[in-house]
This record gives sequence, structure tokens and C-alpha cells, in this order.
Amino acid sequence: MTLAAYSEQGQGDTAVLLLHGIGGGQAIWSDAASGTARAIADAGFRALAIDLPGYGDSAALGAPDMDAFVAAVAAVIEKAAARRTVLLGHSMGGMIAQELVARQPQRGRGGSTRQAVDGLILACTSALFGKADGDWQAQFLAERLAPLDAGLGMAGMAARLVPGLVSAFAGAAARVVATDVMARVPEPSYRAALRAIAGFDRREALAAIRVPTLLLAAEHDRTAPPEMMQRMAGRIAGAEYLCLAQAGHIANVEAPAAFNATVVSFLQRHFKPAA
Repeated sequence: MTLAAYSEQGQGDTAVLLLHGIGGGQAIWSDAASGTARAIADAGFRALAIDLPGYGDSAALGAPDMDAFVAAVAAVIEKAAARRTVLLGHSMGGMIAQELVARQPQRGRGGSTRQAVDGLILACTSALFGKADGDWQAQFLAERLAPLDAGLGMAGMAARLVPGLVSAFAGAAARVVATDVMARVPEPSYRAALRAIAGFDRREALAAIRVPTLLLAAEHDRTAPPEMMQRMAGRIAGAEYLCLAQAGHIANVEAPAAFNATVVSFLQRHFKPAA
């Protein structure tokens, strides 16, 4: 398969793969957006910000779906060939991270067998989207697709959706960044990604996660509410949970200093770079 496009910063024996949400791209982790990739690199880790299939510089592998997303991330893991791999997934990216762990709990390298992923940071995400034909899902899809069906395009849709995704505390710059990144997502990719997560349900797989895991919620996130993420954490043995104050769903852009500090602290405690 064609390898997904990604940018890389930093060195070290731990690769942190940054997986964006449905309205994102690798640009959401850049200095101009959240600075997360640089913060991770400056802390002594390798940060790999990925454009999922159909996004940014990555070609769509047919119609982007969960199979394509998981395969693309798995291919970057193998390409990176790091001693340890951590997945940091925001929103849809967190679902993809869970799906990859559930599908590929182990990989072979040099004749040995080990876990495919050594750590997880699940930010503003869920273990459940629900039944593909459920009432809530149908309403969610209809609301998200209505601006596109009305011919507003991705720019018009982003302008309409972003105000409801960020908190009242989000600054003007954060709103502009989130709107700009979403506006650049190709419309076919956005539509396909919505279909890809419809029916997502990995609640039963949470108990099987056996790697250091951080659940990072945001106080005013209406898409992945803190109480739901806290319940997720309770189903993962040893998982850590933290809720960022005064932030909404796009917490990495709204509150980058707090978001990045929390991520780096987790990485340093569990994956301290070799001296």
C-alpha cells in the first residue's frame, strides 16, 4: 500500500504518532496550530504527525474507511521502526488508535513477538459511536452533512461547525486555525470518514488494553463529554484520566500549553528517553 504522508520531528527511541480528527490533518499538530509535535520532539521523543488517507498530502486509498486508516497507521509504525510506539489520537484519531490496538495487539520484529503499541493517549474521543443505523447516529450524520448537502462546501461547513466544537474560552486565533484546517479537508474524504466511524464500538476491547494509557478530556467538550471519557478510563486497567479546564472538543488548539504539558508529562513518566 502507499505510505501515508507524515512529518517527523525529534529523535529518540520512542515514536509518538499523532492521529488527527475528522476535521483535521497533520497541520493541526504544527507550530501554527497547537505546537504539539514540537513539544514532543523538544522533550526527547520522535513526533510523527500523519495525514490519514484522503487528508492533506495522503492519497485516498479508494474510499477512506476504518480498514484504510488502520492499515495506514500500521504502515507508518513499521516504517518508523522505533523501539517503542505511542499513539496520540484526537477524536476520530483516538478511535483509529483503539481500533488498531484491538485488531493488531502484536507484531513481529526480528523473530520476536511484542505488542504493536506501547502506549496510548486518547484525547477528546470515545469508544463508541454507536449503531450505524441508530437514531442518534442518523441525526449526527445529518447535522454534519447538511451544510455540504446545501452546497456550502467545506469552508462554509467549517464556519458553521467550529463555533459549536470550541468552548466559549477559545481565542480568536484558535477559532481561525480550527476553521482553516477543517476547510482544507477534501469534501469526499470528510463524507467517507463520517461513514467510516459510523457503527464504531470498541467498548468491550477497553478491558484488553494493557499498555500505559492516558484519557485526556476537555471540560466543555460536547462531542466527547468528560464524564464519558472518565468511564472509559475506568474500564482500562491503570489508565490515567485528566480533564482540561476551559477547553472544548478541539482542546489541543484551544489550550495548547496545558494539552502539550499533559502529553509530555505522561510520556516522560512512562517512556523516559534513554540517556
